[in-house]
Amino acid sequence: MDVLRGTLLLLGFGFLVANARLVLEYLKFRRRRRQAILIWTSPRPPYYGMGLAVGVALGFLVFFKIVISHQQAFGETMMFVYYAYLLPLSRRIRRGFYADGIWADSDFIPYNEVGGLSWREGEHAVSLIVISRLRNLARRLAVPLEHYGAARRVLRDKIGDHEIHFSGTGLDLGVRDERDEA
Repeated sequence: MDVLRGTLLLLGFGFLVANARLVLEYLKFRRRRRQAILIWTSPRPPYYGMGLAVGVALGFLVFFKIVISHQQAFGETMMFVYYAYLLPLSRRIRRGFYADGIWADSDFIPYNEVGGLSWREGEHAVSLIVISRLRNLARRLAVPLEHYGAARRVLRDKIGDHEIHFSGTGLDLGVRDERDEA
């Protein structure tokens, strides 16, 4: 029984960190949403309904543990908050292009950190792969087909305004137009 309580406590702290991260991400979005240039609602993740069902089941479990059996339910409560409240709240974060950066599927990347761009075509959407200059990471942004042309224009304008630049990456012979990267 102590192993189970310890495991649930450990899971609770892990979900506390995940909850704090999602709340901070949502607050950043609330500050930036007035600066939106081209944004859209992110598609539902796979198994989204199952995540909500897990949240409902955890709600019943938390209620039972606290009200009926008078036990602590820290781990279960943190998981409940994540699945029942913060997971649906995170879907409200609009992905796309803002005045100061790109909100990819998993993170926000300021334009001055963009070190490379690449497009990947899919069946229902096109993916923009954004390579960070500072963190040596690549982030994906699923762009709906109806926003593909506008997204390319936004990127071309940002490159033309020198908010995104690729000089210093690779062999720069000075004979290419950086706007062609969009």
